[in-house]
Amino acid sequence: MKVRWYAGAALAAVLSTAALGAAAAPVTDADRAMARQMLEEAIATPTAKGRGQVPTLIDNYSKRLREAGFTADEIMTVPVEIEGEKTAGLVVRYAGRNAKAKPIAFLGHMDVVDALKENWSTDPYVPTEKDGYIYGRGSTDNKAGVTALVASFIRLKRAGFVPERDLLLAFSGDEESGMMTTRALTKHPLVSRAEFALNSDAGSGQIGADGKYRFNIQAAEKTYANFAIAAKNPGGHSSAPMADNAIYDLARGLTKLEALRFPVEFNEITRIMVADMAKEKGGELGTALTTLMANPNDAAARAVAEKYPHQANILWTTCVATMLQAGNAPNALPQNATATVNCRIFPGTTVEAVRATIAKTLGNDKLTVSLVGEGVASPVSPVNPALFARLQKAMDATYPGVELKPSMSSGGTDGREFRSAGIPTYGAGALALGADDSRAHGTDERVPIAAYLKQLDYWDFLLRDLGSRK
Repeated sequence: MKVRWYAGAALAAVLSTAALGAAAAPVTDADRAMARQMLEEAIATPTAKGRGQVPTLIDNYSKRLREAGFTADEIMTVPVEIEGEKTAGLVVRYAGRNAKAKPIAFLGHMDVVDALKENWSTDPYVPTEKDGYIYGRGSTDNKAGVTALVASFIRLKRAGFVPERDLLLAFSGDEESGMMTTRALTKHPLVSRAEFALNSDAGSGQIGADGKYRFNIQAAEKTYANFAIAAKNPGGHSSAPMADNAIYDLARGLTKLEALRFPVEFNEITRIMVADMAKEKGGELGTALTTLMANPNDAAARAVAEKYPHQANILWTTCVATMLQAGNAPNALPQNATATVNCRIFPGTTVEAVRATIAKTLGNDKLTVSLVGEGVASPVSPVNPALFARLQKAMDATYPGVELKPSMSSGGTDGREFRSAGIPTYGAGALALGADDSRAHGTDERVPIAAYLKQLDYWDFLLRDLGSRK
């Protein structure tokens, strides 16, 4: 028997509450048609930075919400101006019986990374059905998530469902380019009271080559930070090379950076992840992971783990050079040379500590290391057995037999800002993607239609279940 996140008397309470969600009327073809139309409308609204279309998408969602019975004062726009562009976040209050109870926030982002039409097989902002998919920018990241949530709020409102406490939609408008709207949302008087948040942007799952579904509960993510390593000197004429050369100084520094290894670390979430991964993968990787759990300083085990970067990146902070700029003329010695270094920092490690480690590793006073923009540290959301049990029941109702486990992601989402604001945040959702469907930010982004619509069953169950708890 598999171990679940609940036991004993807690199980009975969970099952009792979950039954409220299970008793709901099934999702109809009309519901699915509405949700699909809403997704296509969202994709056709180009909400990339610089296009000024996030408010348009908010207007589209708001119109449908009002038609379903939400009042104007329950639909709140959180305006933010960024570099002269007006964008916004969206808060929708599904009013509960007890206004004093802490609400639950449901997250997602309405903006997208822009796309070049000439690189796509379809127009990225014209939703196109092909082979059981809808192609379009944002189809998976994250319009499938936010639209399914809006559609679920509409469906529940029309059905006359009244939750015990407030349920909130809290959608950001610039997650892909700065998260200023996210920060504004965390300060909203309703959202800031949330007991916890569930993030649709961190709730997708995968269909493995073995046909099995795998979903996790994202409870942590690495801090995202960029650093500039810069060399500078007077330069001179290229006909008289000198030992003091900004490009060479930088190159020698980057070679040292390449060899930098941050220590193996574990937290409450990653220890569970690594134990599961060791069991699933087996072989040399499984043995190495098991060894590192017992002794994080085992050099031989680390060397094996490093051969599997897509799995091992949860074990340590990573820093890698991603961009270079140098020189100003082909016949002049370089006066400046700069490398951009992207770091994904293990929770609990400060951005300044990483900057200082890089500077120490370079060991050259001619090289400066400075933070580009800002790096926002994000704490780990604690394991929450009662909540995880409810998420598991919703998954059981949608994809029976899929067991959820907490996870940490190496990428960044709105969750980092909510966690930083003191609101525990967890990935939740039921969007199952195949191996060739992970195209967020890339060309020909697409979402499986059946998987997108399956989310309606998941959210209906979960919203009723969580909303019915006093």
